[in-house]
Amino acid sequence: MTDQRSNGHTVSRLSAHIVWSTKYRYSILIGDIQTRCRTLLIQICEAEDVIILKGVISKDHVHMHIEYRPSMSISYLVEKLKGRSSRKLQQEFPSLKSKYWGRHFWAIGYGCWSTGNITDEMVNEYLEHHRKPGDGENTDFILEK
Repeated sequence: MTDQRSNGHTVSRLSAHIVWSTKYRYSILIGDIQTRCRTLLIQICEAEDVIILKGVISKDHVHMHIEYRPSMSISYLVEKLKGRSSRKLQQEFPSLKSKYWGRHFWAIGYGCWSTGNITDEMVNEYLEHHRKPGDGENTDFILEK
């Protein structure tokens, strides 16, 4: 239970794998731009209380395996990651304006997959263990088809 977040009345360990790419899949994330992008993404995650478990910045896309707070939505986080990094990169590297007109650096959309430390089979086994025949007073309501 040491890997879990706890605050107030919650205990959680929510993690996800998110991926997004540069607009037109241009291979622009190289050299100084790649280094600065890495720094920006780390800063944004620290500001939003997100833990980067692992991440890779390729020449045309970003992969991140993250752990996040239960009060945060993935769409909010990706909006912050893409928006802030796009704005800062375009401010700091004027050469990007020749490739990206209209202030759009990242492609529309992203991919997201939940990850975790337990499998579907483990959850089903846990629920099956807690399913008891009705004793009249404390009957569990079974939620399945």
